Amino acid sequence: MKKILILYGSYGGGHLSAAKTLQTYFQENYQDVNVEIIDCIEYINKHLNKVSTEAYKEFAKKMPWVWKRVYNKSKSGALAFLSTTNNKILSLKLKKLLEEEKPDLVISTHPFATTMCAYLKEKEKVNFKLATILTDYHIHPQWLVLNLYNDVYFVANEQMKMDMISYNIDDDKIFVSGIPISKRFLEPKNKTEIFNSFGLDENKKTLLFFAGGEFGLGRNTTFLLFRTFIRLFPDMQIVAISGKNKNMKAKFEKIIDQTNSSNRVKLLEYTDKVPELMYIATAIVTKPGGLTVSEALASKKPLILINPIPGQEEENAQFLVDNNVAILIKDSDNISRTIKYLFKADKIENMGKSIDILSKPDSTEFICDNVLKLI
Repeated sequence: MKKILILYGSYGGGHLSAAKTLQTYFQENYQDVNVEIIDCIEYINKHLNKVSTEAYKEFAKKMPWVWKRVYNKSKSGALAFLSTTNNKILSLKLKKLLEEEKPDLVISTHPFATTMCAYLKEKEKVNFKLATILTDYHIHPQWLVLNLYNDVYFVANEQMKMDMISYNIDDDKIFVSGIPISKRFLEPKNKTEIFNSFGLDENKKTLLFFAGGEFGLGRNTTFLLFRTFIRLFPDMQIVAISGKNKNMKAKFEKIIDQTNSSNRVKLLEYTDKVPELMYIATAIVTKPGGLTVSEALASKKPLILINPIPGQEEENAQFLVDNNVAILIKDSDNISRTIKYLFKADKIENMGKSIDILSKPDSTEFICDNVLKLI
């Protein structure tokens, strides 16, 4: 029985989702592996984890320009050195976990976990294979610290691989796999049943609108875009997911009431039917988080991107726009003009043709099958 430890961090949901997806695939398809997932920062210091994750959320929501400076400064120079040094110190506490678990393989979905494990390997404190899965569409150098001691990397696209090679990382250590997504996005679906279950018309275009949850609150672009779609396209159906924030839900309900559109706009706080909704959608409005983007691309749907968190999500958005699978709605844009162009100049159809190049629907299977070859 081989032991696999998957380490993640709580900064954003994508790292945990990737870890859970991999664990599920291993458990359902391999009988000779024991897989455990652990929040490495939570394990090291619960107070530190709480303070740092809350700080990340507050900066991203209320002071995004501060977070952008931190993100960019951490690529090189003093802040990058401080981050790496801090992770080396914290790794001494992670060492206890690794000694107790004795994993044959550690999979990291967060750069902090990768740095800590690589440092312990460098100092010959531990002995296991280390694999890192990058959960965005652009490289940040913090993922690559002590890369000599990382056995394999799994990345979302070819450009990331080329960028990593420019950092003198061996070509044969880098796999273009895509970001892990649930198998539910690949399962056969009955389009008519899905439309009926949500009370939607199968013959109409359907927009899936993710409001961005806690990070979408207070962003005028979100509500302007929502209202614009309702006003410009009276024959379009919209499924809007407001998240758990009551204030956001109330603002959406007010717009629906003002536009008298309750017959064609479905507002949900939460749904576990995202794979089904992506399957029937004509296009998807979302923030450019790595996981949601990967799910949309696997579902072969064009993206309308809003409110990227400065730093990693802005870089995700730029990559997707450059590759003609998305448009980015900026605060300064004329939203009506942009949306009219998108739907009346065959832009949506052309974007759909580009998706096959970036889509990696078998990412989870590919990662799990290849990483096991290490052990």
